[in-house]
Amino acid sequence: MTFSLVARCPRTGQFAAAVTSSSPAVAARCAFARAGHGAATSQNVTDPRLGPLALNRLAQGMDARQALRAVLAEASFPEYRQLTVIDAKGGTAVHSGAQTLGLHGAAQGTNAVSAGNLLANTSIPQAVIAAFEAGDPAEDLGQRVIKAMQAGLAAGGEAGPIKSAGLLVVDKEAWPIADLRVDWHDEPLAELAALWAVWQPQMHAYVTRALNPSTAPSYGVAGDE
Repeated sequence: MTFSLVARCPRTGQFAAAVTSSSPAVAARCAFARAGHGAATSQNVTDPRLGPLALNRLAQGMDARQALRAVLAEASFPEYRQLTVIDAKGGTAVHSGAQTLGLHGAAQGTNAVSAGNLLANTSIPQAVIAAFEAGDPAEDLGQRVIKAMQAGLAAGGEAGPIKSAGLLVVDKEAWPIADLRVDWHDEPLAELAALWAVWQPQMHAYVTRALNPSTAPSYGVAGDE
């Protein structure tokens, strides 16, 4: 049981991937993003190799549709896979194989694509996309993505209870500026939103500390690891 969202912010160039599931540690297997190139999810009967493969194809200059076709040509058992891809220009692509589980669906929008399986109803991905497109473009991409995922849950979510969720956001550097995960919780999306509220005010300070510690905020602001 999974539904997801990958998205791009044209204002900042950031990419995000968010996913939730009844299974533990879903984001560790299903959510992928690469600064400057795009984001992807690999879900349903998950093959975690396919997300990085899609990002490699984007980095080679393919658009989202071309990258997805290339991945499917190389993938084993593509009929069991559900995949989403977004590229550097906001182009999107999605695949739901013939063996995708239960009620499933997908929706593509402006700078976003959502997909899900074993859903409470097939309109969940469209609810996620509608909420994302209605969001404030001045907000951080991570915030908009979390709100959109919460809208999907409010529209019915999965057929059973969700137990894990994750958010991955990349910006200009090779490492993610946000990599938040709730791996086993009765309300994982609410807990993810709470984690974001703690992390977001410190997020960019940690990047500054990495690139130029002499100009970074004091350790009391960004923490000391």
